[in-house]
Amino acid sequence: MKKMKMLTAAFLLAAATSATAGGILTNTNQSIDFLRNPARDAAIGLDGVYSNPAGVIFLPEGFHLGINWQYAHQTRTITSNNPLFALGRKNNGATMKVFEGVADAPCIPSLQAAYNKGNWSFQFNFSVPGGGGKCEFGDGLGSFEGVVGNIAHQLAPLGATGYDMNGYMQGRQYYFGVQLGSAYKITKNLSVYGGLRLLYGSATYKAKISNIQVRTEGNAYVDFGSFLEGAETKVDAGLGQVNAGIAQYEAMGVPVPEALMAQKAQLEGTKESLNGLQKYSQGVNLLCNQSAIGIAPILGIDYKFGRFNVAAKYEFKTQMRMKNESTVNEASEISAVNKFRDGERVNEDQPALLTVGAQWSPVDVVRLNVGYHHYFDKHADWYNNSQKLLDHDTNEYLAGVEWDINDRLTVSTGAQLTRYGMSDEYMNDMSFVVNSYSFGFGANYKVSDKVKLKVAYFQTNYSTYDRVTSTEPLVSDSFTRTNRVLGIGCDIDF
Repeated sequence: MKKMKMLTAAFLLAAATSATAGGILTNTNQSIDFLRNPARDAAIGLDGVYSNPAGVIFLPEGFHLGINWQYAHQTRTITSNNPLFALGRKNNGATMKVFEGVADAPCIPSLQAAYNKGNWSFQFNFSVPGGGGKCEFGDGLGSFEGVVGNIAHQLAPLGATGYDMNGYMQGRQYYFGVQLGSAYKITKNLSVYGGLRLLYGSATYKAKISNIQVRTEGNAYVDFGSFLEGAETKVDAGLGQVNAGIAQYEAMGVPVPEALMAQKAQLEGTKESLNGLQKYSQGVNLLCNQSAIGIAPILGIDYKFGRFNVAAKYEFKTQMRMKNESTVNEASEISAVNKFRDGERVNEDQPALLTVGAQWSPVDVVRLNVGYHHYFDKHADWYNNSQKLLDHDTNEYLAGVEWDINDRLTVSTGAQLTRYGMSDEYMNDMSFVVNSYSFGFGANYKVSDKVKLKVAYFQTNYSTYDRVTSTEPLVSDSFTRTNRVLGIGCDIDF
């Protein structure tokens, strides 16, 4: 029972930190062209307003408009092993349990626009470069249930033999971006770009642990509050007997045995712990809304020579301080709980990003693309300096090919390899990413000289990350995800 305070804090910690959704990946899928061939870092096209803004100047003069719509479906699966799960009513004695979250983003829009005149290109982009959906765990998470199981285990001396509970977690996060900039053609082969992106971050986190019940020695389930009341009655009765015994020794004028005083201290500690648990007798409910605005410069360069084109872009770090509007009103000695305290400002920077790419056309109708992305994750500023727990920054390697079958139809395909700097210290079941490879394919069809329709499919295949939290007893987790995106769009030239 001496650990009851720690368990109480952990109970609240699970509810708070598990509300975090999302991850460290910056969204780069801002066009249908990316979905069908993600290696767009040196491609010349209207989608370059995001991926290669310096290269947009090489499009024909006039006004160009691109409209993109994407639907993304993701799952996040955590297979957790914890001996305490065996105490759960719904677990049938099993120590391993699968928690699956479903994340749907039915509408991920983006808009690119450019006006080219002479040596200048004036550009606009609207996109969702961070977040982009809602993830829901209908049964909560292993960190929820593990804490409740631990409490039931610690209450065993007071007659607890198991537990039951309902868990739930939902996170929704969007970073809406508006980008303005211009490119200038220094020579017929060299151009540069400068711009700014304004980010508006909006997030809502919900976590709930309800209907907590305790199984008693008679194999009956009682609600947590009633069990605590009964346990407190037992403790009070025990304290009364101990105090009566102490009073007898004091009345006789002889020293009170140390064992009796130790029993009194233990019972008083148990009573204090039970009192601390009373405020959770009705479960835990967390609702936190966050919002922030940030701005960052973007620089780009593009150079053409012969059948080759090379380009680079650098997005500066966007400082984001998310302000909380939350049901958590009081400060806690647990720092992670304070992340969701009402009025708190939370560091959630979008890291700087460097992209470089090259395109080669061995013949007029074929274009080969390669690219590299480096996310400066460890130089961002995240809550509690969690970026320092990463082993290294994120790196991506990309390749693709486009083929003009005829004057109207273009098909393409490409792949992307992503390597994160995950560590056991950084990973948790509330927010995680794992190494992956992605592929996409699709087509453009020129309806007329002014209108081009686009369609694409993009899929990410993730590896599994295994983390062992404890060996005695064995507590471990395996993390993996799925991701599938379908997109349609059109480009219009005026």
